[in-house]
Amino acid sequence: MDNHISARSVRRKISALKSFFKYLCKEGKLSDNPVKRIIPPKIEKKLPVFVSAEHMNTLLTKTEFGTDFKGLRNRLIIDLFYQTGIRLSELINLRIFDIDIEKLQFKVLGKRNKERIIPVLKSLGDSINEYLHERNKIEEPTGNYLFITEKGRKMYPRLIYRIVNNYLRLITTIDKKSPHVLRHTFATHMLNAGADLNAIKEILGHSNLSATEIYTHNTFKKLKSIYKQAHPRA
Repeated sequence: MDNHISARSVRRKISALKSFFKYLCKEGKLSDNPVKRIIPPKIEKKLPVFVSAEHMNTLLTKTEFGTDFKGLRNRLIIDLFYQTGIRLSELINLRIFDIDIEKLQFKVLGKRNKERIIPVLKSLGDSINEYLHERNKIEEPTGNYLFITEKGRKMYPRLIYRIVNNYLRLITTIDKKSPHVLRHTFATHMLNAGADLNAIKEILGHSNLSATEIYTHNTFKKLKSIYKQAHPRA
Protein backbone atom coordinates (compact mmCIF):
# COMPACT_ATOMS: atom_id res chain seq x y z
CA MET A 1 0.00 0.00 0.00
CA ASP A 2 2.95 2.34 0.71
CA ASN A 3 4.10 1.73 -2.86
CA HIS A 4 0.68 2.95 -4.12
CA ILE A 5 -0.46 -0.49 -5.25
CA SER A 6 -4.27 -0.58 -5.33
CA ALA A 7 -6.20 -2.27 -2.52
CA ARG A 8 -7.73 -4.65 -5.06
CA SER A 9 -4.28 -5.82 -6.21
CA VAL A 10 -3.06 -6.23 -2.63
CA ARG A 11 -6.14 -8.31 -1.74
CA ARG A 12 -5.53 -10.52 -4.76
CA LYS A 13 -1.88 -11.09 -3.82
CA ILE A 14 -2.76 -11.84 -0.18
CA SER A 15 -5.41 -14.30 -1.34
CA ALA A 16 -2.87 -16.06 -3.56
CA LEU A 17 -0.36 -16.27 -0.68
CA LYS A 18 -2.98 -17.63 1.71
CA SER A 19 -3.91 -20.35 -0.77
CA PHE A 20 -0.24 -21.18 -1.39
CA PHE A 21 0.67 -21.50 2.30
CA LYS A 22 -2.57 -23.41 2.97
CA TYR A 23 -1.42 -25.90 0.33
CA LEU A 24 2.05 -26.17 1.96
CA CYS A 25 0.43 -26.87 5.35
CA LYS A 26 -1.79 -29.51 3.76
CA GLU A 27 1.28 -31.18 2.21
CA GLY A 28 3.10 -31.15 5.56
CA LYS A 29 5.77 -28.68 4.45
CA LEU A 30 4.70 -26.16 7.10
CA SER A 31 2.98 -26.49 10.45
CA ASP A 32 1.31 -23.08 10.38
CA ASN A 33 0.08 -20.66 7.73
CA PRO A 34 2.10 -17.45 8.28
CA VAL A 35 -0.32 -15.19 6.37
CA LYS A 36 -3.70 -16.42 7.66
CA ARG A 37 -3.93 -13.61 10.22
CA ILE A 38 -3.19 -10.85 7.70
CA ILE A 39 -6.28 -8.68 7.25
CA PRO A 40 -6.59 -7.54 3.62
CA PRO A 41 -7.34 -3.85 2.95
CA LYS A 42 -10.90 -2.82 2.25
CA ILE A 43 -11.84 -1.99 -1.32
CA GLU A 44 -13.53 1.35 -1.70
CA LYS A 45 -16.84 0.95 -3.50
CA LYS A 46 -17.22 3.13 -6.56
CA LEU A 47 -20.54 4.95 -6.55
CA PRO A 48 -22.62 4.60 -9.72
CA VAL A 49 -22.36 7.56 -12.09
CA PHE A 50 -25.72 9.04 -13.09
CA VAL A 51 -27.24 11.97 -14.98
CA SER A 52 -29.29 14.53 -13.07
CA ALA A 53 -33.07 14.57 -13.45
CA GLU A 54 -32.91 18.12 -14.82
CA HIS A 55 -30.48 17.11 -17.56
CA MET A 56 -32.54 14.05 -18.52
CA ASN A 57 -35.65 16.22 -18.73
CA THR A 58 -33.78 18.65 -20.98
CA LEU A 59 -32.64 15.80 -23.23
CA LEU A 60 -36.09 14.25 -23.64
CA THR A 61 -38.16 17.44 -23.91
CA LYS A 62 -35.94 20.03 -25.56
CA THR A 63 -33.52 18.08 -27.75
CA GLU A 64 -34.38 17.73 -31.43
CA PHE A 65 -34.26 14.05 -32.41
CA GLY A 66 -36.24 14.31 -35.65
CA THR A 67 -39.51 12.68 -36.70
CA ASP A 68 -38.08 10.22 -39.25
CA PHE A 69 -37.34 6.56 -38.51
CA LYS A 70 -33.84 7.22 -37.19
CA GLY A 71 -34.88 10.12 -34.95
CA LEU A 72 -37.86 8.27 -33.43
CA ARG A 73 -35.74 5.16 -32.88
CA ASN A 74 -32.89 7.02 -31.19
CA ARG A 75 -35.22 8.94 -28.87
CA LEU A 76 -37.06 5.73 -27.96
CA ILE A 77 -33.77 3.98 -27.15
CA ILE A 78 -32.77 6.77 -24.74
CA ASP A 79 -36.25 6.95 -23.19
CA LEU A 80 -36.55 3.18 -22.79
CA PHE A 81 -33.20 2.93 -21.03
CA TYR A 82 -34.15 5.80 -18.71
CA GLN A 83 -37.73 4.70 -17.96
CA THR A 84 -36.99 1.03 -17.34
CA GLY A 85 -33.30 0.63 -16.47
CA ILE A 86 -32.91 -2.40 -18.74
CA ARG A 87 -29.49 -3.66 -19.77
CA LEU A 88 -27.95 -3.07 -23.21
CA SER A 89 -28.21 -6.76 -24.16
CA GLU A 90 -31.86 -6.86 -23.05
CA LEU A 91 -32.74 -3.87 -25.21
CA ILE A 92 -31.00 -5.29 -28.27
CA ASN A 93 -32.89 -8.59 -27.96
CA LEU A 94 -36.35 -7.06 -27.41
CA ARG A 95 -38.83 -8.30 -29.99
CA ILE A 96 -42.06 -6.66 -31.06
CA PHE A 97 -44.17 -9.44 -29.54
CA ASP A 98 -42.52 -8.83 -26.14
CA ILE A 99 -44.29 -5.46 -25.98
CA ASP A 100 -47.89 -5.25 -24.69
CA ILE A 101 -48.86 -1.64 -25.33
CA GLU A 102 -52.46 -2.13 -24.12
CA LYS A 103 -51.26 -3.33 -20.70
CA LEU A 104 -48.30 -0.89 -20.78
CA GLN A 105 -45.72 -3.56 -20.01
CA PHE A 106 -43.10 -5.65 -21.76
CA LYS A 107 -41.27 -8.91 -21.22
CA VAL A 108 -37.49 -9.06 -20.82
CA LEU A 109 -35.16 -12.05 -20.86
CA GLY A 110 -32.35 -11.13 -18.48
CA LYS A 111 -29.23 -12.79 -17.12
CA ARG A 112 -29.33 -16.59 -16.66
CA ASN A 113 -32.47 -16.61 -18.85
CA LYS A 114 -34.56 -15.08 -16.07
CA GLU A 115 -37.75 -13.58 -17.45
CA ARG A 116 -39.35 -10.50 -15.91
CA ILE A 117 -42.17 -8.09 -16.69
CA ILE A 118 -41.46 -4.36 -16.66
CA PRO A 119 -44.18 -1.67 -16.55
CA VAL A 120 -43.94 1.42 -18.75
CA LEU A 121 -45.65 4.80 -18.83
CA LYS A 122 -48.31 5.70 -21.39
CA SER A 123 -45.97 8.28 -22.92
CA LEU A 124 -43.48 5.50 -23.70
CA GLY A 125 -46.26 3.36 -25.16
CA ASP A 126 -47.21 6.25 -27.47
CA SER A 127 -43.56 6.63 -28.51
CA ILE A 128 -43.35 2.90 -29.31
CA ASN A 129 -46.49 3.13 -31.50
CA GLU A 130 -45.10 6.17 -33.30
CA TYR A 131 -41.78 4.41 -33.88
CA LEU A 132 -43.43 1.16 -35.06
CA HIS A 133 -45.37 3.15 -37.68
CA GLU A 134 -42.05 4.23 -39.21
CA ARG A 135 -40.41 0.86 -38.62
CA ASN A 136 -43.10 -0.86 -40.71
CA LYS A 137 -41.86 1.09 -43.73
CA ILE A 138 -38.47 -0.70 -43.57
CA GLU A 139 -38.31 -3.54 -46.10
CA GLU A 140 -37.92 -7.07 -44.66
CA PRO A 141 -36.61 -6.32 -41.14
CA THR A 142 -34.56 -9.06 -39.47
CA GLY A 143 -36.20 -11.33 -36.89
CA ASN A 144 -38.98 -9.11 -35.44
CA TYR A 145 -36.48 -7.23 -33.27
CA LEU A 146 -37.94 -4.00 -31.92
CA PHE A 147 -34.84 -1.96 -32.68
CA ILE A 148 -33.27 -2.28 -36.12
CA THR A 149 -30.90 -0.33 -38.33
CA GLU A 150 -32.06 1.68 -41.33
CA LYS A 151 -31.26 -1.39 -43.44
CA GLY A 152 -33.53 -3.60 -41.33
CA ARG A 153 -30.78 -5.44 -39.48
CA LYS A 154 -30.58 -6.17 -35.77
CA MET A 155 -28.94 -3.40 -33.73
CA TYR A 156 -25.48 -4.09 -32.30
CA PRO A 157 -23.92 -2.89 -29.01
CA ARG A 158 -21.41 -0.44 -30.47
CA LEU A 159 -24.10 1.38 -32.46
CA ILE A 160 -26.38 1.79 -29.43
CA TYR A 161 -23.44 2.89 -27.29
CA ARG A 162 -22.59 5.52 -29.91
CA ILE A 163 -26.20 6.78 -30.02
CA VAL A 164 -26.41 7.11 -26.23
CA ASN A 165 -22.95 8.70 -25.98
CA ASN A 166 -23.72 11.29 -28.67
CA TYR A 167 -26.93 12.46 -27.01
CA LEU A 168 -25.63 12.45 -23.43
CA ARG A 169 -22.75 14.61 -24.60
CA LEU A 170 -25.28 17.33 -25.37
CA ILE A 171 -26.48 17.65 -21.77
CA THR A 172 -23.80 16.42 -19.35
CA THR A 173 -20.05 16.57 -18.72
CA ILE A 174 -19.77 13.29 -16.76
CA ASP A 175 -16.93 11.04 -17.95
CA LYS A 176 -19.02 7.96 -18.62
CA LYS A 177 -21.82 8.36 -21.16
CA SER A 178 -22.97 4.80 -21.74
CA PRO A 179 -26.26 2.83 -21.71
CA HIS A 180 -25.31 1.51 -18.26
CA VAL A 181 -25.16 5.09 -16.95
CA LEU A 182 -28.84 5.41 -17.91
CA ARG A 183 -29.53 2.23 -15.92
CA HIS A 184 -27.82 3.84 -12.91
CA THR A 185 -29.77 7.03 -13.57
CA PHE A 186 -33.10 5.20 -13.56
CA ALA A 187 -32.38 3.45 -10.25
CA THR A 188 -31.01 6.57 -8.53
CA HIS A 189 -33.93 8.78 -9.60
CA MET A 190 -36.45 6.15 -8.52
CA LEU A 191 -34.86 5.92 -5.08
CA ASN A 192 -34.63 9.69 -4.74
CA ALA A 193 -38.36 9.87 -5.45
CA GLY A 194 -39.11 7.38 -2.66
CA ALA A 195 -39.47 4.11 -4.58
CA ASP A 196 -39.17 0.86 -2.62
CA LEU A 197 -35.75 -0.78 -2.93
CA ASN A 198 -37.27 -4.23 -3.51
CA ALA A 199 -39.42 -2.89 -6.34
CA ILE A 200 -36.35 -1.40 -8.03
CA LYS A 201 -34.53 -4.71 -7.55
CA GLU A 202 -37.32 -6.53 -9.41
CA ILE A 203 -37.40 -4.03 -12.28
CA LEU A 204 -33.62 -4.10 -12.70
CA GLY A 205 -33.55 -7.90 -12.58
CA HIS A 206 -31.03 -8.15 -9.73
CA SER A 207 -30.87 -11.57 -8.07
CA ASN A 208 -29.70 -10.10 -4.74
CA LEU A 209 -30.77 -6.95 -2.91
CA SER A 210 -27.12 -6.16 -2.18
CA ALA A 211 -26.61 -5.35 -5.87
CA THR A 212 -29.39 -2.76 -5.68
CA GLU A 213 -28.29 -1.27 -2.36
CA ILE A 214 -25.32 0.48 -3.97
CA TYR A 215 -27.76 3.12 -5.25
CA THR A 216 -28.72 4.06 -1.69
CA HIS A 217 -25.28 5.68 -1.29
CA ASN A 218 -26.13 8.25 -3.93
CA THR A 219 -29.54 8.79 -2.34
CA PHE A 220 -27.99 9.29 1.09
CA LYS A 221 -25.56 11.79 -0.38
CA LYS A 222 -28.52 13.85 -1.58
CA LEU A 223 -30.22 13.42 1.79
CA LYS A 224 -27.15 14.83 3.57
CA SER A 225 -27.11 17.78 1.20
CA ILE A 226 -30.77 18.56 1.87
CA TYR A 227 -30.22 18.15 5.62
CA LYS A 228 -27.34 20.65 5.61
CA GLN A 229 -29.40 23.17 3.65
CA ALA A 230 -32.57 22.81 5.71
CA HIS A 231 -31.50 22.36 9.35
CA PRO A 232 -31.26 25.64 11.34
CA ARG A 233 -28.03 24.47 13.01
CA ALA A 234 -26.33 23.35 9.82
